[in-house]
Amino acid sequence: MSDTLPGTLQEFRVNREDLSRFMQAALAATGAGQASADAVTRALVTASRMGTDSHGLRLLPHYLQALKGGRINGAPNMVFNQRLAATGFLDADDGLGHLAGYTAMEHAMAMAETVGMGAVAVGNSSHFGAAGCYALAAAERGYLGMAFCNSDPFVLLHEGAKPFHGTNPIAFAAPVAGEAPYLLDMATSSVPWNRVQQFGAIGRELPDQVAADAAGQVSRVPSEVAALLPLGGSGFGFKGAGLGGIVEVLSSMLSGMQHGFKLLPMGGPDMSTPRGVGHFFLVMKPDAFVEAGTFAHGMAEYLADLRAQPAAPNAQVMAPGDREWRCQAQRDAEGIPLDSANQILYAEIAEQYQITPLSQLV
Repeated sequence: MSDTLPGTLQEFRVNREDLSRFMQAALAATGAGQASADAVTRALVTASRMGTDSHGLRLLPHYLQALKGGRINGAPNMVFNQRLAATGFLDADDGLGHLAGYTAMEHAMAMAETVGMGAVAVGNSSHFGAAGCYALAAAERGYLGMAFCNSDPFVLLHEGAKPFHGTNPIAFAAPVAGEAPYLLDMATSSVPWNRVQQFGAIGRELPDQVAADAAGQVSRVPSEVAALLPLGGSGFGFKGAGLGGIVEVLSSMLSGMQHGFKLLPMGGPDMSTPRGVGHFFLVMKPDAFVEAGTFAHGMAEYLADLRAQPAAPNAQVMAPGDREWRCQAQRDAEGIPLDSANQILYAEIAEQYQITPLSQLV
């Protein structure tokens, strides 16, 4: 799920402990309770460490604005209702989606430990950052994890002229014995909407076949973009549109929430009305399907064969997650970068809320 971009001004890197400290303080200052602040910080720092910059530290200012405006409940009373042995519903009480996501995964893992699988639909939630964070939470505990979420309309239908689906991500993670998990986190659009904002903030042109202007025509200029193309671009976008629809059914219909086309825009201007975002999480226990050790052996053999395949010139074959773990190791050693736009935003947050600014690593 790597969306790494270099900064465009002088290099500015921070360690994850200082970044966590800053986030915790800013969230507390805008009304987030400890559990909410912990969950947001965990998700954003996880994403930034792995190079998913579109869903990492750059989202903090948005969450502060939503908390301050009243759209998000900083101290929610989330209620879980287990309906059957392996299914349940979590009412997130308009809280932060990160707390809803981690809470739902805990319930799903508890059910999976007992009956082999656990599925939780979440309603009355909000944006939860990178979907991979929640699938990863399961894999780190030895389970298979999946996470889905709807969002407001950003993405054209195949051969459509106006946005209908959200970026509607799919994330899947699996444990790998003795290694970091297998991890796939993908939008069902060609790129996430945050990527467009990120490229625009640093003055960078978009790749071809990922976004469109108000007339539905492909555009590479961030300021002209009014919609994203579904995965597959203008030629094969029926694939991404179909996947986006699957995510919508799981996230919206199973949670009783309105589908993404009717959601209030994430970016406002209304920052006081809760949005009612839906999520869906699925956890599976490998040993509930095969004898102990069988799954781990199969994963090891599969990944060894995958990584041994010949690559194109000047390229390397990698499994989902390989790039992220490489980036994480590098950023843990060298620090997490802030691009030029976020250097400014974090300085403004520090001044506004009287928080000790981030310390630049030398």
